[in-house]
Amino acid sequence: MSRQRDPQVVPAGAPALPPRLDPRAGRPPRPRTTRGGDELRRPAAAGEACRGPRDAATSHDRTTRDHQARGFGETLGLTVLNTILPGTAFLAAGYKRTGALLLAAFVALVAMAAYLATAGQELAVRMAVSPRGLLLIIAAVVGLAIMWSLTVIAGYRVLAPDSTTGGQHVLGSVLVTLLALGVAAPAFEAAHLASVQRNLITGLFGDDVASATVPEAKADPWADKERVNVLLLGGDGGDGRSGVRTDTVIVASIDTRSGATTTFSLPRNLEELPFPETSPLHDIYPDGFDAGSESESLLNAVYRNGPAAHPDILGPTDNPGADFLKLGVGEALGLTIDYYVLVNLDGFSQLIDALGGITVNVNYFVPVGGDPGTGSLPDDYIAPGPNQHMDGTRALHYARGRFGLSDYQRMDRQRCMINAIVGAADPMTMLSRYQQIAATTQDIVSTDIPQAVVGDFADLALKVKDAGMQSVVFDDSVIRPAYPDFDLIRSTVQDALASTPSPTPTPVEPAPGGATPGTGGTPAPVPTEPAPASESPVANAADACAYDPEAAREALDEGEPPTRR
Repeated sequence: MSRQRDPQVVPAGAPALPPRLDPRAGRPPRPRTTRGGDELRRPAAAGEACRGPRDAATSHDRTTRDHQARGFGETLGLTVLNTILPGTAFLAAGYKRTGALLLAAFVALVAMAAYLATAGQELAVRMAVSPRGLLLIIAAVVGLAIMWSLTVIAGYRVLAPDSTTGGQHVLGSVLVTLLALGVAAPAFEAAHLASVQRNLITGLFGDDVASATVPEAKADPWADKERVNVLLLGGDGGDGRSGVRTDTVIVASIDTRSGATTTFSLPRNLEELPFPETSPLHDIYPDGFDAGSESESLLNAVYRNGPAAHPDILGPTDNPGADFLKLGVGEALGLTIDYYVLVNLDGFSQLIDALGGITVNVNYFVPVGGDPGTGSLPDDYIAPGPNQHMDGTRALHYARGRFGLSDYQRMDRQRCMINAIVGAADPMTMLSRYQQIAATTQDIVSTDIPQAVVGDFADLALKVKDAGMQSVVFDDSVIRPAYPDFDLIRSTVQDALASTPSPTPTPVEPAPGGATPGTGGTPAPVPTEPAPASESPVANAADACAYDPEAAREALDEGEPPTRR
């Protein structure tokens, strides 16, 4: 049996002993220890945050100490870094969750941009030609600019130390303002370009096109369509002309799978344009188009004279002249023409100026002005030479010049000008000059391509840019324009479509010769040797527009033809 110690009796009135000396208090409890001897942490009291093994300052205290210790120069540096990598200022200031969230959002944004620039190009292009998609782009860009600017401002505020002087505050405010503007200005410019693009799409491509020849709208217009055929018209309403005459008539037949394109050029003086037997125009013109006189019955007069004689024969249509030509040219080539694009050559120079000019090869003297009918001499000539950079006015003279030359030479030059325009429309040029290009395009171009298929054409354009292109010119070496053999024309078309265009050859600088090269611009394609003559009318578009040193030297040796000077 254990023995118990009797408690000591404290006399009445005696002072109380301290706990350590008070025998009633006993010994204070010893702290519990782990097996290794470390002191166990006591449970946190209610409402008290759990501490680490050692007493430490709270997160707020640590942030305050960092805030006070940070210099002003470091604050400015972190503010700039926060502009480049949003969220870094908040991480440095101790707001880990906010900083991580902003940085993750930025990384996701960069990843999305990289995707749209690579694997997601089709999606990006479709959004860029969709009025609804462009509205979303505008809203997203403006919202992003505002949020990014606020992040820059807030980042500086959480970084600025309490010891910042008045002068430093002014300097910091100026820097933050410049950084915020540097973020917002490009974004708002992008939103403005998106607005310009939306106006172009809604103004140029209608959603209620009235046409007698446009295909029925489908969810996928290329689903059961191997090729899409587009009629390209160059309308010229120059001085001394009544109405518009389509001196340039080209059909672009595009493979909807590969983008490989073949163009067919018909001469402006083609006669007896036929019409399909299923069309009411065939009943009126069973032997081909005839307006009563030879000059008014040529191909370039159908656009104006056909609707003038029979304005309502095709039913409701926004452009009866274009429908006349779609039916007639399609029958002549043995193709069904789906859409047309008409470019007013009077305003074509504005488009070329908006692109910053074009670069072409010139193999013979091209007249500037002159009238073959009256014999009035040209004012000047464009001399032969490779890679000549031309502004809009000079390029229009290059495309129109006919004094002393044939219609077929002019057709060749017009095709070369189209190739040069495609080459000049690189992404950087389009981006830097887009507002001017869009405004000019809307003024000089008309089409019956509906909004519903613009996205599909945009996808196709990506393929066309990289695919090969070949051309067929029906000049007097192939047909007799006054008595055309349309069976021969149709068989030639089918033979050309059966062949696959080769990729565009890489440009090669010409060897030094007598011609003086032009300046600036992207070099036009130049073969190492002149292409040998071929009986086939099918030619690579780039080779047909290549520089021919021998022909140019021969023209220069003969000298410039007479002018009015």
